[in-house]
Amino acid sequence: MPSDIQTLAATQEKAFFINMDDAVYGSFAEIGAGQETANWFFRSSGAAGTVAKTISAYDMTVSDTLYGSVRRYVSEERLRQMMEYEYTQLIDCLAEKRGASTCFFSFCSTVKCKGYKDNGPWAAWIGVRFQLKPGAPPSDLIMHVRLLVPDQEIQKRVLGVLGVNLLYALFYKRERMEEFVQCVGEHLDNSLYEIDLMRFSGHGFSMFDNRILALQLVQSGLAAAALFCPGGEGVQQPSDFLYKRPIVLMRGSFLPLCKIHLEMMDSVRAKFCESLTPEQREREIDICEISLSNLLRGQEVDLLDFLDRVDALAALGKTVLVTNITHFHRISILLNQYTKEPVAIALSIGLLHELFKEKWADMPGGILTSMAHIFLNQTKCYVTPWINRKTGEFVTAGTYRAPEKYHYLYKHLLESGSIVEVPYFNQKLLFLTPRDIIRMINEDKEEWKEYVPEAAHRMAEHLKGGTGS
Repeated sequence: MPSDIQTLAATQEKAFFINMDDAVYGSFAEIGAGQETANWFFRSSGAAGTVAKTISAYDMTVSDTLYGSVRRYVSEERLRQMMEYEYTQLIDCLAEKRGASTCFFSFCSTVKCKGYKDNGPWAAWIGVRFQLKPGAPPSDLIMHVRLLVPDQEIQKRVLGVLGVNLLYALFYKRERMEEFVQCVGEHLDNSLYEIDLMRFSGHGFSMFDNRILALQLVQSGLAAAALFCPGGEGVQQPSDFLYKRPIVLMRGSFLPLCKIHLEMMDSVRAKFCESLTPEQREREIDICEISLSNLLRGQEVDLLDFLDRVDALAALGKTVLVTNITHFHRISILLNQYTKEPVAIALSIGLLHELFKEKWADMPGGILTSMAHIFLNQTKCYVTPWINRKTGEFVTAGTYRAPEKYHYLYKHLLESGSIVEVPYFNQKLLFLTPRDIIRMINEDKEEWKEYVPEAAHRMAEHLKGGTGS
């Protein structure tokens, strides 16, 4: 964790470096906190080298007069209005005078910080409209930040440092996305904030894949999760997209994506929807969650592997949530931050058995505390059957035998409805695991295509030579 002195010195140095760069010049519009980012440039020497204008249109009428009316003031819509107005004004005023030698930018933010009668949540939409080189059309970077600590002074400090880091990264670190992301979070404690959306667009970014950026945010610890939606919707902000939506979530590596994954999810959804109102059924969403640890081979992320899985799932209409979470109780905690509606976690018998292993209970109270966090609010585990290939036994949630010392705990969870038995009768698919399918691919047995949906055939073929999981 960086010290306050380290953070102060490093941020001051970055602000001074930008102030000394004659080719970088722009405006700051910050609403909802103080002018936390602009202040760093004023406190450093040479602010006239960077700052053309600062503004904080706190009054709603003044804000609407400048930027136009809006439904929500802390929103991407308001942020885009601010970026458009401020950048256009900057170019109109200064392009003729210094446009040939200057990369112009407009830094904008609309923030909800903690107030004296406010219990949260607290968040900020931050955006920069900027030029890649003098005279170039504008590019945009937009991000959404969740402020996690109920202390206004800490929130303001985070926003100021984050703003300076962002501008420094944009102008001097954007050639390598890994370095860019590292710079954005530099000298900040990850427990104080989370960046749950970051997106480039505009000139120079037409071929840029924001999914890679989202993955790197999760990998770096700046984001708890990244949400990828089918149908061209791309990367979404999880807390906004999943708000007030019932969720069916299946965890897995999907190496490869198999028909059994889809049939299990269909079976769980059908059972889950029996407990929902008609309105809730309309809002229900299926999510396939992949832990980042399952994307790693050695020390590097296999981006092609990642994108193949996302594309295969998207082609089948599935939303993908990428996390860096291994423990089931932590995924439940995360989902309950996004929605207060019912949540169904789809489990096979094998994964159900994993819940009772001590290695997953990494908190005081062990398995009991872990279970309490798994079944938060309206979260339940929906368990599909399994076939013991050695004995031929067909095992369901009702016939599963938990470890002896947890026998009565499991009985309670089953009888109370926290664990729900899901009927499933396509026994042919139960006899083969993903590893079996990879083995068939490696042996050039065409039968593997019977177990993998067509949309995932290309991804499966790329796994040849692997072991699957």
